[in-house]
Amino acid sequence: MKTIVIIGGGIAGIEAAARLNKPDVKVYLIEQDAKIGGHLAQWDRLFPLQEKAEKVLDELIEKIETSDNYVEVLTNTNVQHIEKIGSKYEVTLTGNKTIEADAIVFTTGFDTFKASRKEEYGYGIYDNVFTSVDLEEMFRKKNVVCKNGKKPERIALIHCVGSRDEKVNNRYCSKVCCVTAVKQAMELKELYPEAEVYNFYMDLRMFDKHFENMYHEAQSVYGVQFVRGRLSEAAETKDGKIQIKAEDTLLGKPLKLTVDMLVLMVGMEPSQAGTVIAKKTNLNIGSDRFFDPLNEYDKKNLTHFEGIFLAGACTGPKTIPDTLADARAAAVEVMEYLTI
Repeated sequence: MKTIVIIGGGIAGIEAAARLNKPDVKVYLIEQDAKIGGHLAQWDRLFPLQEKAEKVLDELIEKIETSDNYVEVLTNTNVQHIEKIGSKYEVTLTGNKTIEADAIVFTTGFDTFKASRKEEYGYGIYDNVFTSVDLEEMFRKKNVVCKNGKKPERIALIHCVGSRDEKVNNRYCSKVCCVTAVKQAMELKELYPEAEVYNFYMDLRMFDKHFENMYHEAQSVYGVQFVRGRLSEAAETKDGKIQIKAEDTLLGKPLKLTVDMLVLMVGMEPSQAGTVIAKKTNLNIGSDRFFDPLNEYDKKNLTHFEGIFLAGACTGPKTIPDTLADARAAAVEVMEYLTI
């Protein structure tokens, strides 16, 4: 029997485990939190078709909860140490539990950027400054209101917070922030049709199927207003509103706007847990601090160590479909390596 350890219980880990769920194989899915599901478990609806996140996650988890199940999920568990012994890897977990693995798959995903690092935007300082993650939780709880309980009449969504920003050492694009902002702007208009909703963007990167249609629909059907310009400063007014200063780079003019809610579209960063393990195992890290695969073209799921594989957003920002496809590709590589 072959043993495979998958480190990270987000959607990449779940999908990889499902694809490796075969007779004569024992798969351990390791998750540091109390539940598997990762960031998807925090989301309400998904772009571009507004599918409920809970439904998608349930369908993924169902694949590893079949009657013929060879996957063991270990939650509230951290990887303490990994050591190569012969052709196998000894993986030491919380409580000194050890697993002798024939292969390891890293699916440690990403962390969302901590918006408090951009102090000029006021997150954690002013009551009515939120992140896209906060807003999604409000959607899930059906309670999208200002901190004083009032319905917002004017809302601004700010793109590229923590992405494409040399000041925070994140030059890369997080890939999903533009379309998330468009999705959330449309949802806000569904809730509050009379509200003014503004999207402040650097460049709109609507690269995938349906994305451009969403952008046009947001303007023509929902009346969302798009301003090309980056926020420079936010300040709280006496009545708890947020005054923002930006530049409309298309008109070349400074702009001031007072809003009831300011929403920061936070990007992806390498997960702290993944980075710690990578250092312990001497896995290569790229200049963007994500895992560096063996080859960017045809070996993106391989590492410089035989028997250790990568999948999902641990190698860089990805959409949900991209993440799942990458997990399936990694599973194929593992099966080929172990000749399952």
